[in-house]
Amino acid sequence: MVNWISNNLSLLIEIVAVIFGVLYTVLMAKNKISCWIFGILGSLLSIYLFIVYAKLYGEALLSIFYVFAGIYGWIVWKKQKVLEEVYQRKIFTHVIIIVAGTVCSFLLYYGLIYYFKDAEKPLIDSFTTIFSFIATYLMAKKWIENWFYWIAIDGVSVYLYYSRGLEVYALLMFAYTIIVIYGYFKWKKLKVVKID
Repeated sequence: MVNWISNNLSLLIEIVAVIFGVLYTVLMAKNKISCWIFGILGSLLSIYLFIVYAKLYGEALLSIFYVFAGIYGWIVWKKQKVLEEVYQRKIFTHVIIIVAGTVCSFLLYYGLIYYFKDAEKPLIDSFTTIFSFIATYLMAKKWIENWFYWIAIDGVSVYLYYSRGLEVYALLMFAYTIIVIYGYFKWKKLKVVKID
């Protein structure tokens, strides 16, 4: 009986977090500052699920980061003078970001397998976690390339969540993959400012 209640509570929290996540991503694609509120709420719910139910500690750490990133994103977007403006960086900048992200992913992986013996899929968990940190920062700074990072992250996360029995989250990641493609083309219609 306790397991039944626990599993159904987890499912309910997962569904609500998914709804908030979809609202966050759709509003982000539409360049609406209110997206950050739903991102924060969905992340708070996800922290519980990843620690208690799925044992995906890297993802739990990522959700904690999302709460603070949501606050940061809200502040940065609120200060922006031209809301319809996004930014584009040179390819070399992204090469550096990808190399640094890969190094950090391996460091997190070794930390997870050392400190959390019950960690599941620690290598994939590490890569999706680190690159989600990066992509969220790029999104808060309104770099249009953030959408390319999200396409890769969300695609891999479909497998990660499904393999841990989080079917609703896996479905969410599949939906995100489609939404972020939409988001990229939506942001392409805004004023894209190239910066060094």
